[in-house]
Amino acid sequence: MADTKREIERKFEFSKAKSARRGVPDLTGTAAIAAVTDQGTVDLDAVYYDTPDQRLAADGLTLRRRTGGADEGWHLKLPVSPGVRDEVGAELSDTVPPALAALVRSRVRDAGLGPQVRLVSSRRVSHLLDADGALLAELSTDEVLAERGDATAGWTEVEVELADGVDPDLLDAVEKTFRKAGLKVSDAPSKLARALAETDAEPPARPAGGGPEGTAGAHVVAYLAEQRDALVAQDPAVRRNLPDSVHQMRVATRRLRSAFKTYRKVLDREVTDPIGEELRWLAAELGVDRDQEVLMERLQSHLAELPRTLLTGPVRSRLRTWNTARRSGSRRRALAALDSDRYVTLLNSLDALLDAPPLLGGAAKSPKKVLPKAVLRDYARLATRIDSALALDAGKERDLALHEARKAAKRVRYAAESAEPELGKPAKHLAKAVKKVQTLLGDHQDSVVARDALRGLAAQAADAGESAFTWGVLYGREEALAERRERELPDLWAKASAPGLRAALR
Repeated sequence: MADTKREIERKFEFSKAKSARRGVPDLTGTAAIAAVTDQGTVDLDAVYYDTPDQRLAADGLTLRRRTGGADEGWHLKLPVSPGVRDEVGAELSDTVPPALAALVRSRVRDAGLGPQVRLVSSRRVSHLLDADGALLAELSTDEVLAERGDATAGWTEVEVELADGVDPDLLDAVEKTFRKAGLKVSDAPSKLARALAETDAEPPARPAGGGPEGTAGAHVVAYLAEQRDALVAQDPAVRRNLPDSVHQMRVATRRLRSAFKTYRKVLDREVTDPIGEELRWLAAELGVDRDQEVLMERLQSHLAELPRTLLTGPVRSRLRTWNTARRSGSRRRALAALDSDRYVTLLNSLDALLDAPPLLGGAAKSPKKVLPKAVLRDYARLATRIDSALALDAGKERDLALHEARKAAKRVRYAAESAEPELGKPAKHLAKAVKKVQTLLGDHQDSVVARDALRGLAAQAADAGESAFTWGVLYGREEALAERRERELPDLWAKASAPGLRAALR
């Protein structure tokens, strides 16, 4: 079983040979550091694995097999933010553990993993302690030898890694002391990155398609690349079941699909439509799990709002049992999609599209001409759907129409947000206004879904001989909430459809 820990650290190097000869300064008295205790020296031997074209290194990931030290084994490091990484570990074995291989599948795909670089280090370790003797951080001074084929490189690296729960401000205080002693923050984010740079094996730059800089094509392709990268980056988070990861992965798929349709004057839809259908498939497979998560949170929240006098029967245990049964199957379905060949084919198709975009005539034009027209086309589509929904009587047909309007609102919002770098505040203001409409319609649709679930829960309770009263109360509350959202929609839409919002785009 893989173990995970959050790693918050800062790496330093000596700026001059004279500073290196003096060595690491005594940190006693720096911030809360009351004592520095020597823990001895350990020899480490790490082999880093990657694809032949260094896909992991290109995205800032490292996968290594290390012997020596207290934590020998396999380690996969996933970037979270500058200086912060999640380290996922597994026991020592001769081959890459399946759990770690799965976490890098969105990058590796069919390329295969193999040894790329070996780092042999002699590490001197010290513990930085507070006045009570509690561990604040671990200070390591590494004499590193990197080997890649016949190429070698050597350097000294100093690393300070915080203990769990320690304020990151301690690293700033250490850095200030180190600067005075001739140490600077390392330019390389990891030992592997430095080893690759010093053995002339840095990851190749990704091709930048989309046409000349400053064109609509370049803008759209850059936006698509951002969403492709977000989709790939969320894959390991979904596999690790991190909060909001499924949602963020679905957002990336939706933004890609929306952009394909919004910018149909820039990219050939004969090429993008089939990829869009595959993105829809992926979003649907992920959505089963995410939709259940959202629904459960809603039902729990509304149940908690009821006074005790309206709670009859084992409603909370019934809800937990119902959710567990649905959630276990939905998570398996999401993971099966990520493990499928179809998913890898989709990722490869996105890469191929970005490497050689199917540009149309609009791609060569100025973004300030192309983007406003694209956003306003999507807006006109939304206006038609809102008007059609409001013209219907309350009931199932209107619920369906409002759901379609919600999807149209989301597309306008995504279009406006994608155009913000070029169109500035007018696009930002429109996106903000339409997001409010989307949120209202989303709450309405969630109520529709919740009512279906509540009918099912009431039936289950009745079959088990339990009271269905509480489920009926919740159903009535959901029905009233949906009616309130429908009453609020015209006023909110009037604000979002103010002519001035659209005029500012032109």
